Amino acid sequence: MPDVHTVFIAIPGQHHDGHQFLFELHKKGVRQFIVEKDVDLNQLSDSNVLKVENSIDALQSIAAYKRSLFSLEVIGITGSNGKTIVKEWLSHLLESSFYLIKNPKSYNSQIGVPLSVWKIEKHHQLGIFEAGISMPGEMKKLESIIKPKIGIFTNIGPAHNAGFDSLDQKIREKSRLFDHADLIVYCKDHQAIDLVMKEMPKMLLTWGANEESIIRIKETRITDTSTHISLIYKGRELNLVIPFNDKASLENLMHCISLMLFKGFEEEFIQQHLRTLSRMSMRLEIKKGISGCYLIDDSYSNDLSSLEVALEFMNQQPLKNKKTVILSDILQSGLSNEVLYKKIVEILKRNRITKVIGIGEGIASHQLLFEEFNAEFYSSTSYFLNHFDRNNFESELILIKGARSFGFEKIVRELQLKIHETVLEINLDALVNNLSFYRSQLKTGVKMMVMVKAVAYGSGSNEIAHLLQYHNVDYLGVAYTDEAVALRLNGIHLPIMVMNPSRQDFDKMVEYQLEPEIFDLDLLADFYGFLKLNEKQSKIHLKLDTGMHRLGFEQTEIDTLIKILEESRDYIQVASIFSHLAGADTTEHDDFTRKQASGFTAMTDKISTCLPEKPLYHLVNSAGILRFSDYQFDMVRLGIGLYGFESSKLSQQHLKAISTFKTNISQIKELQLGETIGYDRKGKTERKSRVATIAVGYADGFRRIFSNGVGSVAINGQRAPVIGNVCMDMTMIDVTDIEAEVGDDVIIFGEDPTISELAKKANTIPYEILTNVSERVKRVFYSE
Repeated sequence: MPDVHTVFIAIPGQHHDGHQFLFELHKKGVRQFIVEKDVDLNQLSDSNVLKVENSIDALQSIAAYKRSLFSLEVIGITGSNGKTIVKEWLSHLLESSFYLIKNPKSYNSQIGVPLSVWKIEKHHQLGIFEAGISMPGEMKKLESIIKPKIGIFTNIGPAHNAGFDSLDQKIREKSRLFDHADLIVYCKDHQAIDLVMKEMPKMLLTWGANEESIIRIKETRITDTSTHISLIYKGRELNLVIPFNDKASLENLMHCISLMLFKGFEEEFIQQHLRTLSRMSMRLEIKKGISGCYLIDDSYSNDLSSLEVALEFMNQQPLKNKKTVILSDILQSGLSNEVLYKKIVEILKRNRITKVIGIGEGIASHQLLFEEFNAEFYSSTSYFLNHFDRNNFESELILIKGARSFGFEKIVRELQLKIHETVLEINLDALVNNLSFYRSQLKTGVKMMVMVKAVAYGSGSNEIAHLLQYHNVDYLGVAYTDEAVALRLNGIHLPIMVMNPSRQDFDKMVEYQLEPEIFDLDLLADFYGFLKLNEKQSKIHLKLDTGMHRLGFEQTEIDTLIKILEESRDYIQVASIFSHLAGADTTEHDDFTRKQASGFTAMTDKISTCLPEKPLYHLVNSAGILRFSDYQFDMVRLGIGLYGFESSKLSQQHLKAISTFKTNISQIKELQLGETIGYDRKGKTERKSRVATIAVGYADGFRRIFSNGVGSVAINGQRAPVIGNVCMDMTMIDVTDIEAEVGDDVIIFGEDPTISELAKKANTIPYEILTNVSERVKRVFYSE
């Protein structure tokens, strides 16, 4: 049925163009479109199509108009760092006093801000919106949408420096958010911000150690778990305890505290609410759960906007057909419970949720609204934990979404698969960035095969494959039949090429509609014989050897190959013909690469003459996509580039590393000069030392070659060298010069150290480091 309530705004971007999805959405029922390019109106029959000069401008204008219909007080937050955490903490501190609305997650861009403001409804009393910019002129547009009466300027730093001529210009551009504000809150200790703010004809609420600050920090005392601060405001001393002991958290919270003091909140009220704060994850994480389940951990907040964001993320990860939501009461929504839970039911139905577990007296009292779901209700988190049946969870994708006061992190711990404390974190946003970059380098109409062999280069085949399927890649490539069968059993329906098919797996090939790579005459004859005997048909991919000399048909075999293909036409369809470049990533082999491409073209054209229809040609890998665009033919194969490594080093700045391999400190020992550490006593202290044992070894993928100072890890931003031999499950590191304690995170590779650094020290390549991470290491997938 036509969807008359949805408007699709087609926005062209650097890597994707919304206009490409118009006709697909029309088939799904959308009938309202805003475009900025000419489109075929015959394919958008019975639709309203509005053409504008700029789609983003149109989106912003619509949101600005809706904002103008409401008179609620709005707080606008900008700065270089801390915008999102200040917004989240301030919302938490004020949510019991106001019906408020905020940006979900980090929706602070030219598109995110209007989408956030659009959610304002008449019951809202307070809006808290963050805004980020990367170049001059952008903030003026966001100010017209947010229209804040109160502004918070967090700080200023190097982020997006390239878009501005100077630090002063960046401050002035960001401060445009406060053009029509009545009050601006900022730290007077930031001199560059202070100089600009003092020029503005606004009421300024300053805080800091500076004697001229309106709210002056008299003293701070840091303990192991908290910070005690003494403040002077309006001649009165206040004493507060912040449940964090780092400088950044103190700064972020002082913006919130300052505004609350200005608004007249009492010291006791502020302190009471500060106690309930916790460090917030600004990302959605996917974790492996019990009984074949996957968990999406969003256990720190619950409101209508963030619920929709979480469900959208859930839909992007169709790891399981059964989708379950564990949901707490939504507190302080401003809606009656009847209206609120009717809205929630509509949202859950729209996202095709199959099971609902409601926790809290509010949702439980409206359980009749959830009759069409497989639903259970519990009065509290503790009651759920004491009474739920673990056997009721099996092969489900479970979103755990709860207001902080419900303590849903306990549910996450209970349902999470308990295996190994060492984890490999996979940043799905970075992976999509890399996919989009390579797509932007393709000629029009060129398809993409993505290689997910070797457990997606160690990152997790099922999870990565589902994300690629969501983003409509054309083909997947795996090494072995079992890998492909596992993907099919986990819901992957994309075409899959199997690079190393074995004869005993021919039946599985046909059963699961897998497409084997055929690289010699005997294999082709055997597969043809199997299909003919069983009266089956299959697609295949022909591998040609143009100089790699690994697998593939030689030039001398082409005539025989053609004869078999002609004979087997009723059983075999050639889906593609391809070859592999031996040196696409280095200029020294460019002449050889061109020779390979020339030979490939001659061989494929000859083979294609005998086929009913021309198959896809593909030759280039990740490096070749960038360096040899003329050889992209009909399809390309994306491998290591997807995972953040550009082997030719020409475009590495456009890619993001997707993986962080981390563990923690199990124990720290104080050792004297001359003591030995580890097997064979290979490690030896050269001074009085602190030696930490970390929970990772060569069985996890931290290779033994990193023993005795060859390798190092990062703790709290500092490097700790390996001391002694790397053991199977543990490694010892020297933390004498580092402030470290038991439980601290330890980075094996990520932003620092990088995989490339480890590969260089091990005299190998990043592929090997990445694929060596053991399957016993828990994979955690997340999106910012």
